Amino acid sequence: MRSLSKSRRGRVSEYRIIRYSPWLVHFNTGACNGCDIEVLAAITPTYDPERFGVKLAPSIRHGDILVVTGAVTKKAAERLKILYEQMPCPKFVIAVGACAIDGGVFSKSYSVVGGADRVVPVTIYVPGCPPRPEAILDGIVKLLELVGRGGVERDGCQ
Repeated sequence: MRSLSKSRRGRVSEYRIIRYSPWLVHFNTGACNGCDIEVLAAITPTYDPERFGVKLAPSIRHGDILVVTGAVTKKAAERLKILYEQMPCPKFVIAVGACAIDGGVFSKSYSVVGGADRVVPVTIYVPGCPPRPEAILDGIVKLLELVGRGGVERDGCQ
C-alpha cells in the first residue's frame, strides 16, 4: 500500500475545507451580461446549489472560488488580478462563457485582453454563450471532485 507523501497529505487536508463549503465570488470583467444572468439563475432555489454546500461569499476575502464572466478588458484585467490576490488560499477560478474563455465576440476589440486565463490561472472552463445554469453547476461540481481527489495544484499559495 502506498502512503501519501507529507506534502500531498498537507495539500489534501487543506482542500478538505473547500470540499465541504465552497464560497463563490462572481466578477464580470466586461460583457453583454448574458452569462451574469445565467450565473444568478444557477444560484437560485430552482437549481439549489446549497445541496453542494455552495454559497455566495459576502467578500472576496471569504471566497474560495472566483467565477469570472465576460471578456477581460484592459481596465478590468488589473482589478481581476487584485481580486485574485486578495482571495485566501486555496483559491480557484472558473471561467464562465465564451467571453471569459477567450474573449468571445469581443476578442478583436482594441480594449480586450482576451480570456481570464491571460490574467489569472483558470481551473475550470464552462463553455457556452451563455452557458446554461446546469452547465455552470456542473463546472462547480467537477471542480469540487478534482479538489476532493487532490487533482488540483495550488495557484499562488504557499
